[in-house]
Amino acid sequence: MSSLYSKTGLHVLISGGSGVIGRYLTSLLLENGYLVSHLSRKQDQFGRVRVYRWNPEKGIIDPSIFQGIDHIIHLAGANIGESRWTSKRKEEIVRSRIDSANLLYKTIRENDIPLKTFISASAVGYYGSATTEKIFTENDVPGSDFLAGTCKQWEKVADQFEKSGIRTVKIRTAVVLEKNDSAMSKLMMPAKFGFLVQTGDGRQYMPWIHISDLCRIYLKAIEDPTFSGAYNAVAPQHVTHKEFVKTLAQVMRKPVFPVPVPGILLKGAMGEMSDVVLKGSRVSADKIIRTGFSFSFRNIKESLSDILK
Repeated sequence: MSSLYSKTGLHVLISGGSGVIGRYLTSLLLENGYLVSHLSRKQDQFGRVRVYRWNPEKGIIDPSIFQGIDHIIHLAGANIGESRWTSKRKEEIVRSRIDSANLLYKTIRENDIPLKTFISASAVGYYGSATTEKIFTENDVPGSDFLAGTCKQWEKVADQFEKSGIRTVKIRTAVVLEKNDSAMSKLMMPAKFGFLVQTGDGRQYMPWIHISDLCRIYLKAIEDPTFSGAYNAVAPQHVTHKEFVKTLAQVMRKPVFPVPVPGILLKGAMGEMSDVVLKGSRVSADKIIRTGFSFSFRNIKESLSDILK
């Protein structure tokens, strides 16, 4: 467990802190002198932070947890790629994000917690699953499919904090490059058979970001008081799925199977969730760059080489 001493004097509470992003982010915050605590529904295995138990589905949380908390980073939410999108699973994906954020807001408001910043995860799925020539910016309206609707509701709950006078930041995240992340691990899965595969026609764009840059964006969102509203957490280099798989194959030194997996087969196997794999447009990084943020990983080959070294 971490010491109650913080070099910055600031305390960050992370919901969903035991996930992949949460673990990396916790390490970065600790390295930068922050005191970090986690909210978790199960025993957190991180080991270096204080863990508070909560149950968003039942509305259970101890208000005393928030005493001394300066910033909240809300990462909690069911994994969208874990299983097929049945009606029940869709409800779990939405409710896990909405109920947890609502519980945080209700508790902070009712107990007059002087929170400095509320930072919520979101996703580039906000713009919808479509393959177009458009480059989406933070000013674009949400799409009309399931993921877009989920992100819209997710961000709407975060907006409650802003309306109550708390600085609020929404991080619309692309595919995170980290070898144990579910998206990356699924792309690499065929490698155990000696090759990688392309899905669909390969022309769909695949917005991405290195895990290190994503965590540094969260850190900047805490430390830069001008940060407010939505930001795309996406690397500035645009790549198609075909280009991504080709580069991944080079880095892993595996061939790409000569015949792409037809979209119709993926639709049959994955249902509506296949849109996440088969469709995709470019997403702009211009707004985050204008804040002065500098990407450490701007090139897809260098990024993949780093996470797979």
